[in-house]
Amino acid sequence: MDKGKIIKVSGPLVQAEGMKSSRMYDVVQVGEDKLVGEIIRLDGETASIQVYEETEGLKVGDPVFDTGAPLTVELGPGLLTNIFDGILRPLSRIEKKGDFIFRGIQMPALDREKKWEFVPAVKKGDRVEGGDIVGEVQETAILVHRIMVPPGVKGEISDIKKGSFTVEEEIGRIKTEDKGEEPLYLMQKWPVRMRRPVRGKKPPSEPLVTGQRVIDTLFPVLKGGTACIPGPFGSGKTVVMQAVAKWADSQVVVYIGCGERGNEMADVLMEFPELKDPASGRPLMERTVLIANTSNMPVAAREASIYTGITLGEYFRDMGYSVALMADSTSRWAEALREISGRMEEMPGEEGYPAYLGTSVASFYERAGRVVCLGSEDGKEGSLSVIGAVSPPGGDLTDPVVQMTLRVVKVFWGLDDRLAYQRHFPAVNWLTSYSLYEENIKPYLHKEIAPDFTDIRHEALSILEKEAELNEIVRLVGMETLSVQDRLILETARSIREDFLHQSAFDERDAFTTLRRQYRMLKVILLFHHLAADELQKGTALEKIMEMSVRTHIVKMRYIAPEETEGEFDKIEEEIRGAFPVT
Repeated sequence: MDKGKIIKVSGPLVQAEGMKSSRMYDVVQVGEDKLVGEIIRLDGETASIQVYEETEGLKVGDPVFDTGAPLTVELGPGLLTNIFDGILRPLSRIEKKGDFIFRGIQMPALDREKKWEFVPAVKKGDRVEGGDIVGEVQETAILVHRIMVPPGVKGEISDIKKGSFTVEEEIGRIKTEDKGEEPLYLMQKWPVRMRRPVRGKKPPSEPLVTGQRVIDTLFPVLKGGTACIPGPFGSGKTVVMQAVAKWADSQVVVYIGCGERGNEMADVLMEFPELKDPASGRPLMERTVLIANTSNMPVAAREASIYTGITLGEYFRDMGYSVALMADSTSRWAEALREISGRMEEMPGEEGYPAYLGTSVASFYERAGRVVCLGSEDGKEGSLSVIGAVSPPGGDLTDPVVQMTLRVVKVFWGLDDRLAYQRHFPAVNWLTSYSLYEENIKPYLHKEIAPDFTDIRHEALSILEKEAELNEIVRLVGMETLSVQDRLILETARSIREDFLHQSAFDERDAFTTLRRQYRMLKVILLFHHLAADELQKGTALEKIMEMSVRTHIVKMRYIAPEETEGEFDKIEEEIRGAFPVT
């Protein structure tokens, strides 16, 4: 381990000399407490280091030790149900040593003493390669941890064992052609800044169903897709992120609290262990990994938390699982980049952010995708969906972080604080949001839900857009100037907003809605609209139509029990048709 010494300390940035054999992104230990840091610039024998812990107390002349390895995380059984900090130190086990994280504390991510029951899926003499599954560990009641051959390893199984093992005990050996025999463990390690390799990428085609009607019907995200949630303070970014984390039909959830306020992260830490997985009824934490990094933690650790989280997501994706990753919020990560860049005296870009902000944002989101996994097994696919919250000052969507993010993501869920103040949740603005996955999702909706799903979605959006235009006219010259057909559009738009887009997370029947049920709900609203429009042409008064008792069925649709969906909606449609003509 090479040794240098500190020559300058500036907040989270430390400069050290005597680092002639060091490399970029090597992990170093700074000072007598051996604080964890990472080399981010080399100039001859002088290294600039971003330290992931509080640097108070460091002084010129303190030693710096180079580990000679990049920032690497441990991947194996024990990740699920756990809570980690930005560099994957297990907070739940650190808590046993005291209520505070002491500077320089070192603790491996995976428990070295716990034994896992390993069941092999291969036998002696089998040919394997990187990505192949050699066995399984039942990590939690709802998820099987698939033990894989590390990428880059290829050969013949010379030994494989069955039984209980710790993550450091050998479970087998592979006889390779060039490196001799390689041991196999339940655990493998991977540098966080390097993408895990795949055989190939495919365009996303299947929706990531979140159960939130405004998202799934109007602005869907696909498995392997990317989405951005910008919005001002109080508009419900964290609420939407947590709802998606709970209800999304992914098999693994990675939730990164990146520089958010401590109380928000505390809510996540207290609520997630108590939430139930909708599919199995088991605790949601049994398929979840939490990475906690709050705004009062060292800023440099925010960057580490982003890359740590995406690496965990790639690892579970490589097993063939569908993974959903939430990053809340990437604005805090960008602010950390800005602070470090300023202390390094780099040429600033827009609003003081580093000139490479766009590249950093893109490199993060581009690690998402639907992939053909490594390995000799044909057809093994996995997906990693990335959803990032952005917190621009004052909700300003021209903020550089928002703009850089929108260049690379395919879905934009724009939150509106006015909707939030009106208690309309999720507060996604249907006039500014969009999804670029419309063509990708069409075949799935046509085959699995209904051939006219896309047409109904377009009609609902056009009614909402027409409502915005008509509201401007009403504000200028009054409601009296509108035709009865336009007033019907306003009534239908209100029904779409209040009876379809608005959801209550406190009612089990309304908190989650399947795609099929979303289609039936929207179809009922538009059926009433079409029949009412025909009735208006016959001369019937709009007020008389709006007083029809069948409209109460539309209001109560959200409270239909899931098991009664088809029959109840058939009954509602029949009653609406039977109520027309009005006279």
